[in-house]
Amino acid sequence: MTRTALVLGATGGIGGAIAKALLRDGWQVRGLTRNSAAAAVASTPLIDWRQGDAMNRDHVISAAVGTSVIVHAVNPEGYLNWETLVLPMIDNTIAAARAAGGARIVLPGTIYNFDPAKTPVVSAETRQDARSRKGRIRVALEQRLADSAPDVPSLILRAGDFFGPGVRSSWFTQAMIKPGKPLKRIINPAHGAGHSWAYLPDLADAFARLLAMEHRLSPFERVQFEGFYDADGMGMIEALRRVVGRNVPVTRFPWWAMHLLAPFGGFPREASEIAPFWRRPIWLDNTRLVELLGGEPSTPLDLAVRHSLVSVGVPVASES
Repeated sequence: MTRTALVLGATGGIGGAIAKALLRDGWQVRGLTRNSAAAAVASTPLIDWRQGDAMNRDHVISAAVGTSVIVHAVNPEGYLNWETLVLPMIDNTIAAARAAGGARIVLPGTIYNFDPAKTPVVSAETRQDARSRKGRIRVALEQRLADSAPDVPSLILRAGDFFGPGVRSSWFTQAMIKPGKPLKRIINPAHGAGHSWAYLPDLADAFARLLAMEHRLSPFERVQFEGFYDADGMGMIEALRRVVGRNVPVTRFPWWAMHLLAPFGGFPREASEIAPFWRRPIWLDNTRLVELLGGEPSTPLDLAVRHSLVSVGVPVASES
């Protein structure tokens, strides 16, 4: 039987990675975009592109006809206007899933739903008590999904910060390194505490493998992806050094400047809000994921970092 999934956000990093993983697993994949012609050229031609906007309920409902899964990997453009766009988007997706006869909604979850000062470990049962503006919106978004089950089932796979080929907006590529240039210094956002990273191809593989066992998923399923847990904040730094073959110097990220400029909005405000997640450890308990899959997809860290650097044009050392 042919399985069809609609991916909202298929032109983005996580949405595109999930779409490719589903295609490899034998799914037919549709993508919704405001510019279907451009998307077809820039992305995989195997995606069935539909013209439309995730903010238009009729567009989403029309694109979802005949699907059994809707991947909700869409965010407001430039990560702006969350207060007015994020919840209407998920409401449209829920309406489309219901119109499709109960398609399962798939959501890449974040750690921002939690207070890092109180939550060193996150599991499916962990209380969500976000302190940041975006975190509170993400809590409300997930509650919408919980309230819609079992008529509209959902799967939330929560992970840390993304890195890997195809990741466009990330701390890895936008802060720690400079794409397209030799690595001369590494900017480290960590304050010594543990930090969770998710290699995007592994995370996308986990999504596809979970959806292959629909019969084992609960109507409202929250699963955590452990990924690479950088216990002391230096694990990623040392991996970068090993891959480029040099003892690259490290500079601290200027958090003080972010806090100073936060009142003026823009990136400093966004960065300042999530600074606590770089100061305190949050480990994602993947017990349920391992129970379902038998193990978590995991590329060796140095190989994952190598692929990530090569994908953005940063020279790496020859493999021995």
